[in-house]
Amino acid sequence: MVDEALSAGAAARRLGVAVTTLRTWHQRYGLGPSAHEPGQHRRYTADDMNRLQIMQRLTAQGVAPAAAAAWAGNRPPVVPVPEQATRPESAARGLAGAAMRLDAQVMRDILGSVVRERGVVPAWTEVMAPVLIGIGNRYQSTQRFVEVEHLLSRIITEVLASVQQAAGPPRIMLAAADEEQHTLPLEALAAALAEARVPSRLLGARVPPRALLDAIARTGPAAVVLWSQRPATGSVDQLTRVRDNPHPPFVVAAAGPGWPAGDLPLGITRLTGLAEAVHLLTLA
Repeated sequence: MVDEALSAGAAARRLGVAVTTLRTWHQRYGLGPSAHEPGQHRRYTADDMNRLQIMQRLTAQGVAPAAAAAWAGNRPPVVPVPEQATRPESAARGLAGAAMRLDAQVMRDILGSVVRERGVVPAWTEVMAPVLIGIGNRYQSTQRFVEVEHLLSRIITEVLASVQQAAGPPRIMLAAADEEQHTLPLEALAAALAEARVPSRLLGARVPPRALLDAIARTGPAAVVLWSQRPATGSVDQLTRVRDNPHPPFVVAAAGPGWPAGDLPLGITRLTGLAEAVHLLTLA
C-alpha cells in the first residue's frame, strides 16, 4: 500500500516499469495520477497505484491492454483475474517477466489462471517447465539469478499444492531417488493425478532406499514412481529393490533424465512425460 502520493518516477520504480509505460497507460487508457496541488505535477495516490498494479498483472497474463485498463478502472482495488482462455506463450512470457522482477503475486496469478483454465499437464509442460528451463539456462551462462529460480520454484510448489486432492486412500507412491533434491516434476505429477481424481502419496526429496521399502511395506501401493534428475542419483538398484519386494507394486516406474539410457531391467517402466505418467497411473 502506498501511504503518500508518488511522482511518476517513484511510481514506476515501485511497479518495476518504465516511466514511459506509465505515460502510455495515462494517455491511452486514463490510468493517470489523480492527486494535484497547484503549481506541481500530479502524483499517484494509493488508489491510483492499486489500479496500476491490476493493469500490470493482467497485461502480464496476456490480457489486451485496453481490456486490462477497463478492468482496472472499473473494478475495486483488489480483484480476481478475469476468466479467459490464457494463451500459453503469453503466460510464459508474463511468468518469466514476473520472475525476473521477483513479483510473487503476479506469478501466483498467472499460474493459478493457467492451471484453472488449461489444466495441470498443459500448465506444467507449456508454461512452468519452459520458464524454469529458461531461467536455469540464464544461470548457466551468467552465474546469476539463483534467487529468481528459487522464488519461482516456491510459487510453483504453492500453486501445484493448491490443486484439491482426491478422496480415498492413496494407491500411488511418488518419491525422489536417494540424495535427489529435485521434486517439482513429482509435485506436478501429484497435482495432475489429483486433477484426474487419483489419490497419491508424495514422499518428497532424498528418500533413502530402506525408507522407501518401509513405506511400501506399510502402505501397499499399486504403483511406485521414483524420480531421478541427475545421473548421480539414478542408481537402478533402487528400482530393482522395489520390484523384488515380497509384495511388489503392480507398477514400478522410473521417471526423470537421471536414469541410464536404453533398456531398464525387466519389470521397470520408464515414464517419458507427464501426460503419459498420468494415463498409466490412472490405469494402475
